[in-house]
Amino acid sequence: MSGSGVLERPPTATVVVGGGLAGTTAALALADAGLRVTLVETRPRLGGLAFSFRRGELTVDNGQHVFLRCCTAYQWFVDRIAARDLVTLQDRLDVPVLDADTMRLGRLRRAALPVPLHLAASLATYPHLSLRERATVGRAALALRALDLDDPALDDTDFASWLSERGQSPRTIEALWDLVGVATLNATADRASLGLAAMVFKTGLLSEAGAADIGWAAAPLGELHDDRARKALDAAGVRTMLRSRVTGIKPAAEGGWRVDAETGPGRGEQLDAGTVVMALPQRETHGLLPQGALEDPDALLGIGTAPILNVHVVYDRKVLRQPFFAALGSPVQWVFDRTDSSGMTGSGQYLAVSQSAVEDEIDLPVAELRARYLPELERLLPAARGARVTDFFVTRERTATFAPAPGVGRLRPGAATGAPGLYLAGAWTATGWPATMESAVRSGLNASREALTALGLPFENDVVRAV
Repeated sequence: MSGSGVLERPPTATVVVGGGLAGTTAALALADAGLRVTLVETRPRLGGLAFSFRRGELTVDNGQHVFLRCCTAYQWFVDRIAARDLVTLQDRLDVPVLDADTMRLGRLRRAALPVPLHLAASLATYPHLSLRERATVGRAALALRALDLDDPALDDTDFASWLSERGQSPRTIEALWDLVGVATLNATADRASLGLAAMVFKTGLLSEAGAADIGWAAAPLGELHDDRARKALDAAGVRTMLRSRVTGIKPAAEGGWRVDAETGPGRGEQLDAGTVVMALPQRETHGLLPQGALEDPDALLGIGTAPILNVHVVYDRKVLRQPFFAALGSPVQWVFDRTDSSGMTGSGQYLAVSQSAVEDEIDLPVAELRARYLPELERLLPAARGARVTDFFVTRERTATFAPAPGVGRLRPGAATGAPGLYLAGAWTATGWPATMESAVRSGLNASREALTALGLPFENDVVRAV
């Protein structure tokens, strides 16, 4: 490549490929341990699939992202980039759930009681299930709590079958298990691995009383995952190369790795390093993976993807008086008020409708989505019936997450590879978590731990010791 340069390659020289949450985490952790790190990202920004963009006066998140109190790795990341002031976290779990057919509002919330009593009162009065259905939920929850998450057999079973065998009606699955599962797994129970579903419910709802308290960004995601993250990387001494694409990763003749990067039209740079962390989506990883790094590299191609659709609506007045709610009996899944976080001023309100597991809708034209969702919002929100829509637009992430289908667990590789000095990161790697921001950060920490251990350096972050 013309204009190439070569960097010195001592053992402490490290290249991280990918500037999403996984790559940014790995770069920070490795730099904190004293390594000289270069981070290479194709896009003009950091943040991967959790980012923001400008639309008129609004700063829009590409999708609604939340975390739970049990997401300790992501919260470590927030603190590491000095962004705690940009997120909010519920004092106590409280989810309004509106049935579109009856217009009854129920709530899933916890009391100040130990597990599992913390949810008992809420479930006992949950209006969207019959008395008999509520009684069966407790038995299923106890059976779920007894599952061994290390049992590989859980990965071969779908969650819906397991629930049905334990007396959960289709309505119970829709109004409770899928209400949570679709949002966290990006799949309905019939398409979700029991292993991943059990991990979500055991960790979030059945481990500690406050584990499922919900957090979200109170500012645009770009302020966290790009602005604050870049400042943290700069302060840690990381060299960040944006608008640069890695085209090859090859063993160097004298040991270590040689990473070829395109930095612009007709320009390139050759980066030499003792350690390389690949923090890319699974298909991109497969395309760049050096020979012999994985025993079965084609397994990465077996890890499917799942889309997420976000419908954005701006009204000329306030139509929702709570931060968010979930809906039943409607195409609408979750609705969030993004007015303040987007920087919107005036008397209007900006709502984001977050739709997971929407393979049948992801490619629909905007006009069809408008005709589908605006009447539904008017049905759910009486105040919207007289309001004027001043803007309507859609964001689509066709490969937002890996598909958590039964059998996916055996396809997810760990951080270490068969190639010395080469490590993998990404929410799709073997973190034990579904494709969440928590999984992405954990994967970056896992890769860092493996790399530092191989170099004989201490890994002092205890967030992922249990993984």
